[in-house]
Amino acid sequence: MRVGLLFGGCSGEHEVSIKSAQAIAKALASGDNQTKYQVTPFYIQKNGVWLGPEASQNVLNQGLPLGDQLVTPQQRWQFPSAAAQMDVWFPILHGPNGEDGTVQGLFSLMQVPYVGSGVLGSCVGMDKLAMKMVFEQAGLPQVNYMGVERGEIWSNPCVFPALCDKIEAQVGYPCFVKPANLGSSVGIAKVRNRTELEVALDNAASYDRRIIVEAGLTDIREVECAVLGNENPQASVIGEITYDSDFYDYETKYTDGRSQMHIPADLPPEVVSKIQTMAIQAFKAIDAAGLGRLDFFYQPATGHIVINEINTLPGFTAFSMYPELWRASGVEFPSLVDRLLQLAVAYHGQPSQ
Repeated sequence: MRVGLLFGGCSGEHEVSIKSAQAIAKALASGDNQTKYQVTPFYIQKNGVWLGPEASQNVLNQGLPLGDQLVTPQQRWQFPSAAAQMDVWFPILHGPNGEDGTVQGLFSLMQVPYVGSGVLGSCVGMDKLAMKMVFEQAGLPQVNYMGVERGEIWSNPCVFPALCDKIEAQVGYPCFVKPANLGSSVGIAKVRNRTELEVALDNAASYDRRIIVEAGLTDIREVECAVLGNENPQASVIGEITYDSDFYDYETKYTDGRSQMHIPADLPPEVVSKIQTMAIQAFKAIDAAGLGRLDFFYQPATGHIVINEINTLPGFTAFSMYPELWRASGVEFPSLVDRLLQLAVAYHGQPSQ
């Protein structure tokens, strides 16, 4: 089976995507996988230009992004000829322009199977406001939140103080201000007063036209569950993230030694079971497929569990939480990659998809 491994992309998670692609390529070249799959890499530069297999393989070998080259508008629409020969695609594009339904729409138009959720599941999973609305309809408990439009922040200075008043009344402090459509904690700020709120809203608006403000919880544990499957998904063991900062921001997430994964998490059996049930509920609620990592907050003092978000294309390095959760659940990395490709063919290869 000819596998197109698509990585890089036009997002702030470009470098993480390269690392994920390296791990996947290695897994597909090991054991039984090397006789089942023929992998062809395709690298998307930060300026959106697709590179062919040879140049893409060089990026994989080096593990570093390639500097953008000057291109004409016509070259942006020129795809490598080898792309038309793929039987199935493994997109590992984290964040906007890859995890949000854009490339999924392209593959759907090409009528070729691909790993992960379809257009609906991908775009709902990426947009935090849409995601929370769907979770709310599914009856999943969440923190208190409200949505804000960029225009409310920038267009009319007279409206801004009233907006801050509304946030203070409905959400309160501490709270988190987040761009609705970015990953890796980019543009997120924890705020404790009006001054910090004003700065955080202005900063978030520079990243996205839709912003979400969420109530902050105290004395919580941040736990995660991996889901694998299509119509009958399975949930992994539960993992926990601990860190040495005020919250799990971008710097903490990508600085060695600042955060730790604990797999499996030391949790009561009934809490583990409830999180796994909620993870599958949320996965189905947004019409996800293939894979997803579900993030939760757990308050030991009250036993309260709330869902935070779903990530439909999580980090896939050999040491990322998603594959590590499945490793602890008895599914090794090469087998996990194999199962995802088989799930892709089963789900997206159907005429109804």
